[in-house]
Amino acid sequence: MSVERIAVVTDSCADIPKDFAEKLGVTVIPLNVIFEQEVLKDGVDITSSEFYDRLAQAEKLPTSSQPTPAEFEEVYKGLLTEYDRIVSVHLSEKLSGTIQSARIAAKSFGDKILAFDSESISVGVALQVEAAVEAIKEGKAFEEIKNYLEKVRASTHILFTLDTLKYLEKGGRIGKAESLLGSVLNIKPIIIVKEGFYHAFGKTRSQNKSIKKIANYLIEISQDKEVKRLALGHGMAAEAVERLKNELEKAFKIKASMVSEVGPVIGVHTGPGTIGAAISFE
Repeated sequence: MSVERIAVVTDSCADIPKDFAEKLGVTVIPLNVIFEQEVLKDGVDITSSEFYDRLAQAEKLPTSSQPTPAEFEEVYKGLLTEYDRIVSVHLSEKLSGTIQSARIAAKSFGDKILAFDSESISVGVALQVEAAVEAIKEGKAFEEIKNYLEKVRASTHILFTLDTLKYLEKGGRIGKAESLLGSVLNIKPIIIVKEGFYHAFGKTRSQNKSIKKIANYLIEISQDKEVKRLALGHGMAAEAVERLKNELEKAFKIKASMVSEVGPVIGVHTGPGTIGAAISFE
C-alpha cells in the first residue's frame, strides 16, 4: 500500500453507477442539467430514467453546465482532512470546462492535487478512474500515478452509436463528426473519441449493424494485446447493450466492470438509444 493516503475524484460524466463508485471509494462531483430555468444536479436531483422521460416531453432541449471551481474546492478541502493527496480524473477539456474548474480549485492546494484530463467521455473516463484506484491500491506513489494514467489514457478506446445526430448537433458538441450530418433518414452514426474530440467512425442502417461494427473494431485492435478493462454504457437501450457486452466479454475473456446508464449531462448531447463500449490495455 502507498504510504500516502490518496483519494480519487471524478465527475458525473464518467457515468459510474452510484454503487460502483461507492465500492471504488470514488467521490463524484455532479455537473448540472438545465430544463428551461430549472437547474438539476446530474445523478443527485435527477436520475437517468427520469431525465429521458423528461427529454421525450421537453419542447426545448435542455442544456448543461459544469461545476464551479468553488464546488471543486469544497470537495477537495473536505477530502484533504482525511487524505494527503487527490487524483481528480475528468472528461475531455475539449468537450467541457469541467477540468478547468478542477485546475483552478487545485491551485489553492499546492501540489496536493493532480487534475487529469482523460481526453475521453462517459465509460472511457470511468476506465481511467478505475485505473487510478487500482494504482493506489498497488502502492504506486503519487508522482508515478500521473505517468501511469497517461499510459492508460493512450490505450483507452471508446466508440458509441447514436439513434440520431440531432442532439449532438443542437447541443453544439458534434466536433469533428460533422461529416456525418446530412445523412439519409434511419442511418445510425458511430462516433469514436480521439484526443478528446468526437470523430466520425462510420454509419450503418440498423442498431444491430452498429453494434457489430463497434465489436469488430474493438476486437480487431486488440488482436495482439491483452484487454485489461471493459465498460459499457447506454441510454435507454439495455437489451441492445447486453448483446454488445456478451460479444466483447466472450472475445476478451474478461467481465465488464460496469454497464452504466448514460447520465443526464451526456444524454443531453447523445439522446436515447445510445450504446457504447470502452476498453483499455494498460
